Amino acid sequence: MRILEGIEENFRFMVLEVSKQVASALQVVERPEPDHIKRIESRDDYIDNLKSVIENTCWGRIHGSRDGNKRTLDLVRAANIININLERIADYAVNIVSQVQYLTDPLFIRRYDYRDAFLDVEKALGLVFPALTRQDVRLALRICRAEFSLDDRFKAAFDAVLADLRRGESPENAISCFNIFRYLERMGDALLNIGEAVIFAAIGEKLKIHQYQALQDSLAHGGEDIPLSPGDFSSIWGTRSGCRIGRVEEHGPRSKGVLFKEGNAAKLAKEKENIERWERLSPGLPPGIQAFQTDGDSASMLLEYLGGCNFQEVVLTADREIVENACFLITQTVGGVWEQTLTREPVPTDFMAQMRARLDDVFRLYPGFATGPKNLCGLAVRSVADLIAAAAKAEQGLCAPFSVFLHGDFNLNNIVYDHTAQRIHYIDLHRSRQGDFALDTAVFLASNFRLPVFETRLRRRIQLVMDRFLEFARGFAAEQGDTTFEARLTFGVARALATSARFEVNRAFAQELFLRGAYLLERLAARAGEPFEGTAFPDAVLVY
Repeated sequence: MRILEGIEENFRFMVLEVSKQVASALQVVERPEPDHIKRIESRDDYIDNLKSVIENTCWGRIHGSRDGNKRTLDLVRAANIININLERIADYAVNIVSQVQYLTDPLFIRRYDYRDAFLDVEKALGLVFPALTRQDVRLALRICRAEFSLDDRFKAAFDAVLADLRRGESPENAISCFNIFRYLERMGDALLNIGEAVIFAAIGEKLKIHQYQALQDSLAHGGEDIPLSPGDFSSIWGTRSGCRIGRVEEHGPRSKGVLFKEGNAAKLAKEKENIERWERLSPGLPPGIQAFQTDGDSASMLLEYLGGCNFQEVVLTADREIVENACFLITQTVGGVWEQTLTREPVPTDFMAQMRARLDDVFRLYPGFATGPKNLCGLAVRSVADLIAAAAKAEQGLCAPFSVFLHGDFNLNNIVYDHTAQRIHYIDLHRSRQGDFALDTAVFLASNFRLPVFETRLRRRIQLVMDRFLEFARGFAAEQGDTTFEARLTFGVARALATSARFEVNRAFAQELFLRGAYLLERLAARAGEPFEGTAFPDAVLVY
């Protein structure tokens, strides 16, 4: 596929001019003659102008075109990203020339291996035009790998310069040489951006090279050693897990594809361990693991792509009958797991510790929520810090009389409802552990309440879901003789509501969440020293 007319020709010239700048910079390093320096400085203005022409054309195509073809728009966006980074490389070449002029001994730099670094850049630049115009991922990877090579060369040069400085070898020349290598290393960073832009043009999704490589390695490990085509990978946004998550299409009449996750190795290893435990407890409840591999501090995993949709979509879009059915399946599934994994050992609560760990993010977004002590008409109002301290003191000694195996992050979008198969699945399981069932209950209730939906009909639907689950959880507590469930639930919902404000950009609704959490803490703090058995969770706090 050709890039849109008006971009391709100028883009080719841009690559050529930047390549000449890098070659000329090398020439100046080896022979710092005034004519060569002037040529580089004059060409820099032409490159700046060419960059502006390409940039304007790209933005004109993106915003002015009626062609909604995603492939075309992705190519134009990639071309603009590459154009910006090419201009940066040209600027770094000019910066190198400036540093050469500070060398009191032009031959000093020859004690370091500078030439191969320049050649790495030139070779990578020679791949840029064909890589983009062909959307060639293999060429893109070669461009990206130039950055790795340049990093290694910079490290070697840094060590050599440092050794010379320790020996007192001409500090002025040594520092100028170090700066030259620093600009070469920055050229590598720009080349990495260029290579990743080509990958974006090729598959239609922005992936870092390590993410793309992890995806390919995982597919190969799972028996799918095939190149990705446009549309084969689609990101799944809306997650706060810190992992890159996407769906990979597999071609076949019955194939649903696979889910790819890439992120912190420890977190993914824990999720793998938990998925395997969930599978032993309830086969089919979690997604099946098709491949898992680690690479240093990161890891990647291929998971079965589950049928159905997440429960949040059900709540907001499905008919009431389907919502009722989904609620029934969820409570049946959860109740079965809780009964199966129940262990009669007390578990201390730590809701206030969890709250303290998350409040900084709330106050960073909304500093005004961190109120100090006040006096209203003679009534003393505690500061937020004092309120949390009082609630934490009240929580001391509160324990669940038994534990169950928890999801650990029991939000609506971590529950998958398959209407056809009439079953529930759990996803995002890295926090699963044995613990207090009030935790999963509180998170589930808060994840419903905090949905930023204000239409009366939908709020009634959300209320229905909360009422059904709360009724179920209370029934389970009664069956097990759990007399402090309501107190623990109050702590849990207070924590979940107040800290949910860090995810809400609507200030008024964020304040609503925070104040309802603070209200629950006030109720708890007021009961300090009283038996927890007498605490009742106020259902009205979840009515909007």
